[in-house]
Amino acid sequence: MTADTHLTAADHHPESAHPESARPETLAVHAPQPEIRGSRPLGVPIHQNHVFAFDSADALAEAFGSPDEFLYSRMGNPTVRALETAVARLEGGADALSYASGMGAINGVLLALLSSGGHVVAQRCLYGGTYALLTDLAARWGVEVTYVSGTDADEVRAALRPGTAQRPGTALLYLETIANPTTRVSDLPALIAVAREAGVPTVVDNTFASPLLCRPIPSYGADVVVHSATKYLAGHADVLGGIAVFRDTALHRRVRHYAVEQGAVTDPFAAWLTLRGLQTLPLRVERQSASAADLAARLAAHPAVAAVRHPALASHPDHTIAARLLPRGGGGVVSLDLAGGREAGKAFVEAVRLASLSVSLGDVKTLVMHPASTSHRQLDEPALAAAGIGPGTVRLSVGIEHVEDLWADLEQALAKAL
Repeated sequence: MTADTHLTAADHHPESAHPESARPETLAVHAPQPEIRGSRPLGVPIHQNHVFAFDSADALAEAFGSPDEFLYSRMGNPTVRALETAVARLEGGADALSYASGMGAINGVLLALLSSGGHVVAQRCLYGGTYALLTDLAARWGVEVTYVSGTDADEVRAALRPGTAQRPGTALLYLETIANPTTRVSDLPALIAVAREAGVPTVVDNTFASPLLCRPIPSYGADVVVHSATKYLAGHADVLGGIAVFRDTALHRRVRHYAVEQGAVTDPFAAWLTLRGLQTLPLRVERQSASAADLAARLAAHPAVAAVRHPALASHPDHTIAARLLPRGGGGVVSLDLAGGREAGKAFVEAVRLASLSVSLGDVKTLVMHPASTSHRQLDEPALAAAGIGPGTVRLSVGIEHVEDLWADLEQALAKAL
């Protein structure tokens, strides 16, 4: 405790001038809280408590409904709020909402914006959890989903529908900047422009790109950007979290009302860990993108590999779009199809030694997985084929290790997949 830190019983309990006269049982409960004078913490403090006290009934009543007043952590927490503000600023949005997981964020946004019988236009290459959610909403709520390629503006224009007395119109367009796991790149400027012309909001999953490589809100007019903060934002395999960023405060308020009732909020410690991770996000993403492009080029020349997809490769089907949308790099994920199919894929992911066979991505460590049997297991064979996922597809999430060490590991694993 410094000389400038002052603790008085009256400061902590203004209603009682002499709390030190209380009994030990009471003093144990009411520990004094420090007031820091003359300095400030460089890191965001962890406000792990879930309740906050007020001096007046009116102040407590006014705190309900405001994201910047704190009374109960399901409705808002200072550490969580710091994360929301930081990511909203990174993405160029008006405000943000933090969730307990990436799927919590996706669920929170979609459930707030959709109603029974609604209509969604979504790109065909989607994260398996998002596809499963849309399939469930179709079965239980009668939500209709029209899937599109994600690169054809005319296709989206034809898929959008106006509302009638018999059926509601299109409620939203859902896209991924870089698709999971195929690395297809959506033509965000063209598709968002079509949706905006029709008055349809666009939701973009920007997890793979991160705001370091693409900012869909200020650059292209997206209405909502969602992230699995578990991935690149946090970056160290020690956080589960999600976040949604909104272009305007009206939409933020609309979704926040639902989020408070849904209760899928971020724990303050998870928010603090994510804030810590954000500080190295530019360094990590730059290194991961460069290494991924290097490894993709080497993989493309290997006899065990039938195809490689990374936006930096000239052979990538969306390379021209990626050159416009992702000038700072194509991201840290490489998708490769092994010539030997499912058995080769299994042999490869079990043979790596430096890389880890694991779900998730965006970690400082390199991770590999087989999407058809893991993240996209919800898809049947036709749906997998439509999404561009083959039986031998392997997703490689490149970490920050030295690229030569990574290549040595991948090369020895590929030899066992021939």
